Amino acid sequence: MNDADNLVLLDKKGAVAIVTMNRPQALNALSRALRAELARTINVLDQDPDVRAIVLTGAGDRAFSAGLDLKELGVDPKALGSVGEKRPENDPLKAIEACRHPIIAAVNGVAVTGGFELALGCDILLASTTARFADTHVRVGVMPGWGLSQKLARIIGPSRAKELSFSGRFIDAEAASAWGLVSRVVAPDNLMDDAIKLATEIADADPVFMQNLKQLIDDGLGGTMADGRALETARSSEWNAAQTPDALESRLDTVFARGRANPTEGSA
Repeated sequence: MNDADNLVLLDKKGAVAIVTMNRPQALNALSRALRAELARTINVLDQDPDVRAIVLTGAGDRAFSAGLDLKELGVDPKALGSVGEKRPENDPLKAIEACRHPIIAAVNGVAVTGGFELALGCDILLASTTARFADTHVRVGVMPGWGLSQKLARIIGPSRAKELSFSGRFIDAEAASAWGLVSRVVAPDNLMDDAIKLATEIADADPVFMQNLKQLIDDGLGGTMADGRALETARSSEWNAAQTPDALESRLDTVFARGRANPTEGSA
């Protein structure tokens, strides 16, 4: 079986897993089979002790994902009901949100509706200059089921979120960056290199600490600021009490050495 026969491609570079949705001829539209295979892949990687960070992207240079496969829905309207996936193991959004490893979305083209929601489920979004984002639920007549109606307003503000969702308009990568939707915008030829480089830096951290930090941020975002602060106080007290002075000093020396070796690390 060659790569063209696989709905999801998986590659590994050290502790970084690169996951590619592989339906470029259909703009990586999320068919039922692709959703199930993507969920399975993420769930397997979540349990892989050799993986510490994941990059998610779409095959080709036109789309991250164009969302649900509308042709499939036309043939089998019941497929629409499975967006929320009666079987949780087939739901890629749930798999992404539950994954303990940080996931970077490398948005290489259009991310529309379900594809947009999939990207928003990731921890960090990097966008190519050719990336475009749109919520077309209002045009298709399907209510969001993967969190877009709630997440988008919290990320870019209610007014901008409603503008996008009520109009179905596309925004380009620069607007997405200005609105705080994506972390950075890079040239198409640099997108995967930059995403893998960032993932490699993330993978270099202690995996248990990283998993706990990711969980703390995500859990805190689910409540008020006061709830989040209380949660941070409780979890930091428990974690920090278990640290030893020698271990802290050793890690601090590593941080300083890294700073001296990479004085411009992370600069835009």
